[in-house]
Amino acid sequence: MATITAPDTRPAAPAPGPAAATVARPGARDALRQTFAMAWRATKKMRRNPEQFFDVTIQPLLFTAMFAYIFGGAISGSVQEYLPLIIPGILAQTALTSCMAMGMQLREDMDKGVFDRFRALPIARFAPLAGPAIADLLRYATAATLTIGTGIAMGYRPGGGPLGVLGGWLLTIVAAWSLSWIFTWLGTIARSAQAVQGISMMIMFPLTFLSNAFVPAETLPGWLRGFVDANPVSHVVTACRDLLNEGRVTAEVGWALVGCAVVVAICAPLAVRSYARKI
Repeated sequence: MATITAPDTRPAAPAPGPAAATVARPGARDALRQTFAMAWRATKKMRRNPEQFFDVTIQPLLFTAMFAYIFGGAISGSVQEYLPLIIPGILAQTALTSCMAMGMQLREDMDKGVFDRFRALPIARFAPLAGPAIADLLRYATAATLTIGTGIAMGYRPGGGPLGVLGGWLLTIVAAWSLSWIFTWLGTIARSAQAVQGISMMIMFPLTFLSNAFVPAETLPGWLRGFVDANPVSHVVTACRDLLNEGRVTAEVGWALVGCAVVVAICAPLAVRSYARKI
């Protein structure tokens, strides 16, 4: 007699979904190409929104003239004597204020859902962060150039010559790019662009005004001078003064570069990790 086999009523095993699929991690060459693609995207946004350049075009002109003419006579006796002190300070302040926009723009893109599209693409996780950081080098270069140019138009004559000016210009750009990773990290953890702006201002003002950017550190009280001497912005300012005014590569230049490297080594991984969790 034939044996009747009951049909198999067990549910079929589900097909592997997108979550179960493994996506090959991009190689170094692909990651680099994707980073520059994101940088090109950021530059296109700048061209279509020229108001993004207002803080690096108008602000250097305004701050250089305002601080020089208001404080020059009181601090150094004349504007001409004050320019060698204030121009490197304005360079550091401009670097800080221009890199603040990085975090706010990142937070706005995340709020608008732009990064939801990036999440669906097989790209390196750090590319959407590193790309805009590279594109912002154009903004930092613009701010540094206008600051030095405004000082020269007001009568500043750098004693370091063309090479000293080039060195101070490059150091300003490196410092701005390094500090931008602080605000990039803030952009990934804050809840809104307004929150990023508020936190950034609380960071920028102490770092800028509690430094030797506008007044000599020797004129400050002892308890305040300790903070000023440890402030990384003070090292950047002193290094720029050594390069612009004397054309010398001093230990301060080395300390400034070390400080920039430490900031990137700490804040860049934090920003990438926080960004990966958000998406």
